[in-house]
Amino acid sequence: MKLEEKTKKVEQVEERLSRIEKAVLMTVLASKNVLIFDEAAQFTGLSKSYLYKLTSGQKICHYKPNGKIIYFDRVELENWMKQNRVSTTDEIAGEALNYCSRKGGLR
Repeated sequence: MKLEEKTKKVEQVEERLSRIEKAVLMTVLASKNVLIFDEAAQFTGLSKSYLYKLTSGQKICHYKPNGKIIYFDRVELENWMKQNRVSTTDEIAGEALNYCSRKGGLR
């Protein structure tokens, strides 16, 4: 096996290992009820600086029991990530059809 082939194999293994590590981390984070700041950033996919901006602006629910370390409730983070849902075009069309039928039908 040539050196180039070995190098490529090693890179592929490293990439797979990295994906496995991320999957394990997300599984661990999903099983925790309370997350520390760094875990919350990883869980949400937000940068630490943006997450800090959200906490300092009180735009995201968080806890500071001793006034210093920031904690997050995982369920509250999930709910925060699910806000401002965007409807599909099919849902909007269905709502429009319902609205029109309630108002006397299409003309």
